[in-house]
Amino acid sequence: MAGKSPVVASAAQRRDLMALSHSRDRGEADRARALLLTLAGWTSPRIAEAFGVREDTVRLWRSAFMEGGVDALRRSVALGPAPVKAEQALAVAEAVLSGPVADRPNWTLPRLADESEKRSGVRISRSCLSVVLRQKGAFRWRRPRHTLKGRQDAQAVDRAGLRRKLLKAQAEAGDIVLLFGDESEALTHPDLAHAWAKKGADLRIPAPGQAAKVAMLGLLDWAPRELIVRTSRSKRSADFIALLDQIDTQYGPMPGRAQKPIVLVLDNGPIHTCKVTRAALAERASWLTVEWLPRYTPELNDIEELWRDLKRHHLAHQTFSGPESLDAAIHEATMKLNRERHRHPLASHRIAA
Repeated sequence: MAGKSPVVASAAQRRDLMALSHSRDRGEADRARALLLTLAGWTSPRIAEAFGVREDTVRLWRSAFMEGGVDALRRSVALGPAPVKAEQALAVAEAVLSGPVADRPNWTLPRLADESEKRSGVRISRSCLSVVLRQKGAFRWRRPRHTLKGRQDAQAVDRAGLRRKLLKAQAEAGDIVLLFGDESEALTHPDLAHAWAKKGADLRIPAPGQAAKVAMLGLLDWAPRELIVRTSRSKRSADFIALLDQIDTQYGPMPGRAQKPIVLVLDNGPIHTCKVTRAALAERASWLTVEWLPRYTPELNDIEELWRDLKRHHLAHQTFSGPESLDAAIHEATMKLNRERHRHPLASHRIAA
């Protein structure tokens, strides 16, 4: 039976080990965690099994710590000449990549290598530059995203965000029905999204002919997380009024139905604010309240997340023969999405006594 390890550590060393255990270098982190587990009473075989190493390796880590402290667990720098190319390339990268992405040249690896050579006189290969940027400079090759924050009214956004929280609390309590409304569209050409695939697999997806689109006018019933989608070949006020008629049928006043206040959250899109739509909303004002979002605030409309989910996870990588097949696929995908996202899975089941 293995005896107790002789490794001991002061409070300061324990703090240093804990800090090192969060190192970005996996080797350093593993060695620090192994020592912390040793101090917690773990044996060498148990630690070796947890980290997938030999017991002798665990003992070497312990010996290194007992002789040199926490510094002995850190990654050692290989002897040799200083990495001049890497340091100069990083200095150039820091100079040209540290600012905002907007309104600057798109610095690719070949351009960065050329700029580094121009400024320092030393040429670095693209493959080495990629490793240097990722491992030593904490840079990543990422895709920027559009933002509308520069065009937003900050105070209006804050007020709308607070109002949305209050409405959600009321809907969660069952006092109101909270609906988020919006429009999107899908194409017969396949929507492309990230996907798991084996290395070397063919990731090409056919996209024949000219793309046709189907408009999607939707409602998110927030409390049960149910998405309602009406499809059309156009996105006009008449299509939105048809969606309002669907609200009439599903949520409007009806004999024998308990009526809750209905709150419909909308943005300031043209089909929501035109005269015809305003008149249709006014006809329903006795039981339907519209909560208008500030301009340029799609992040406040909860249905946006579902549009993204519908396209990326349910319609992605599929080629449709025409609008009719796409229309059918949208409704089938909506049903699947509702089953996946339903917040109360037992609500639709009868439970026997």
